[in-house]
Amino acid sequence: MQKSKVEPGSRVVGAARPKLAADLKKKYNSGASIREVAEEFGRSYGLVHRILGESRVTFRSRGGATRRKKTESVS
Repeated sequence: MQKSKVEPGSRVVGAARPKLAADLKKKYNSGASIREVAEEFGRSYGLVHRILGESRVTFRSRGGATRRKKTESVS
């Protein structure tokens, strides 16, 4: 996959935005996290999240620890 040629820190406008959005979406849908995609493309987490949202990506649930309800012990 060829990454979009966009300078880090520059605004993403015009024809570059849909191209970048397609590249980000493809990478995210292949299993990479938003943070991994952001790092690979040299963009911020917020920008990647915003562009994925504009592209109507179905976001995965967050990973990490989950809390369980305490169950009553049967004595």
